[in-house]
Amino acid sequence: MALKAVLFDFNGIIINDEPIHEQLIEQILIAENLRPKRDEFRKFCLGRSDRACLKDILSRRGRVISETYLNQLISRKAQAYQERLAQMDELPIYPGLEEFILQLQTANLKIGVVTGALQSEVERVLTQANLMQYFSVIISADDLKISKPEPDGYLLGIELLNQHFENLDLQPSECLAIEDTPAGITAAKRAGMQVVGVANTYPFHIIQRQANWTVDYFRDLELERIQQVFSGEKFPSTVREC
Repeated sequence: MALKAVLFDFNGIIINDEPIHEQLIEQILIAENLRPKRDEFRKFCLGRSDRACLKDILSRRGRVISETYLNQLISRKAQAYQERLAQMDELPIYPGLEEFILQLQTANLKIGVVTGALQSEVERVLTQANLMQYFSVIISADDLKISKPEPDGYLLGIELLNQHFENLDLQPSECLAIEDTPAGITAAKRAGMQVVGVANTYPFHIIQRQANWTVDYFRDLELERIQQVFSGEKFPSTVREC
């Protein structure tokens, strides 16, 4: 078994935008005459799609809304997110990300994104950050109605990579997921993948309980050692393995 592909989460892994999303969700709740509650965003939204996040929060508040109205809320938030990005001189891309992606490209590994974010959001960020050319597939909320921690996004990512690259014959056991939330880690593991957890959003000790490897920063990732673990070789590493 060898490592063939690396699939990245988006929010909290590629771009440090979780505070923006929290503010926008709070604005939606206020517009719905609901007072935001402490830790509500962390509990229902981190690692999950806007659809799942808003549906769960509103349901717990006793609000029953149609899919049409839910789509309107998601569209309103997406527009506000794009406006926030347009106001930024520089996007908050995580340090070390591009260097790690270049390592993956040098190693001839396939690269993709599996996220609950909208396609337009992912494309806007990757294009503006000059990273789009590295990603062969993007699985977004536009492709699936179901959210992490379900594995569907990761399984679709494998399917599309196999369609894109003839004779790749990619299997889940040959993929590495890069995640920052328990929901994302669970989704990747349910799909049969190994996972690197990056402590961007949750404390290291929480991510470490679930991920195969856990790091504080992208610069701590040692691709060569991870590849050797995939090939069956194991030895001590500064990347903490769980």
